[in-house]
Amino acid sequence: MISTKTLAGVGLLSALFAGCSKPPAAPQALPGVVAATPLRQTVADWDDYAGRFEAVDTVEVRPRVSGAIDSVHFQDGQHVRKGQLLFVIDSRPFDAQLAKARADLAGTRATLANADAELKRAEALVKDHLISQTQADLRSATQLQAAAAQAAAEAAVSTAQLNLSFTRIEAPISGRVSWRRLAPGNLVSADSTLLTTIVSEDPIRFLFDAPESALLKYRRAGDEQASQVEIQLQDETDYRWKGRVDFLDNTLDRSSGTIRARATVANPKGFITPGMFGHLRLYSAKPFEALLVPDEAIVTDQTRQVVYVVVGDQVQQKVVQPGRLLNGLRVIRSGIEPADQVVISGMQRARPGRKVAVTAGTVTAFPSGVSLGETSTLKLPAGQKPASPPPQAK
Repeated sequence: MISTKTLAGVGLLSALFAGCSKPPAAPQALPGVVAATPLRQTVADWDDYAGRFEAVDTVEVRPRVSGAIDSVHFQDGQHVRKGQLLFVIDSRPFDAQLAKARADLAGTRATLANADAELKRAEALVKDHLISQTQADLRSATQLQAAAAQAAAEAAVSTAQLNLSFTRIEAPISGRVSWRRLAPGNLVSADSTLLTTIVSEDPIRFLFDAPESALLKYRRAGDEQASQVEIQLQDETDYRWKGRVDFLDNTLDRSSGTIRARATVANPKGFITPGMFGHLRLYSAKPFEALLVPDEAIVTDQTRQVVYVVVGDQVQQKVVQPGRLLNGLRVIRSGIEPADQVVISGMQRARPGRKVAVTAGTVTAFPSGVSLGETSTLKLPAGQKPASPPPQAK
């Protein structure tokens, strides 16, 4: 028989053990990540080039006649219109030359009138056999010589008038004039002395050199007509200047293996000055449908670049081929599908094969909230409309 004291002891020990035992541990929470389907966007690829601006028209203003500068009619750096007066050369010698040429013309006219009268008398006399045919022929030749002398005198008058007009030097084009090289009183030589230069401002050209590989790429892709460009000046962050390629040279430079190309850019206020440096984007003529993910969603795994995708509640890894960075969003050329749930935030908690708790997100430039600078809306070339993004998974 078990005594009452023994039973009491057993019960006391059971109570003590029960009081020392710990409750069972709660199940560990899954690491959380944010995932979203890639953004589908119609984009146009481009190539980057560096180059410089040059004026469409550049004119060196030189005198057409020799003489002394009488006056200057522009301010250095002024915008001038075509036909605007720039310089005046002393015209007194040319006035005298014109007067002499007109006097010579009057003399030749008198000589021609007398030769015409003599010829008419000779023609009448030869009919009456009062003079010989030889004498009539001589008077005819004299009349022809007088007519030729008058034509030469008329040409001399035209030349003198032209030289006189050349004493007024006018702007041959509209544009911005440089500084005057000579002040009034200086002597200038015809067709040699440089007085100033004028460059046109609107439009303006951008010259750049494209490598042979780029030319081959465009031709093999049937994209040789790619012409739309955007240009960024040295101190700018946006490609605000728009233009089109209007010239491609016919040969490659043997020393550099490049071909010269030229784009024309609108410059209505003359802000761009010839000689400025710039960066150009030459857009492809054939936009394509692209998948974009935040640049921070791409992880470098040794020599590969990968993204994490969630299938069910498990993380998987996909090797991708990234393309260009467009305002924080990276074009993915291959490796993912439009329906993939790409981890866009919490990549440090995602490991291949690990189960995670997924929160639906939206593809933005910086989904983690850490921005390296200002972001802007993805820009497309003029005339290209973006495709609507697919609905995000919930």
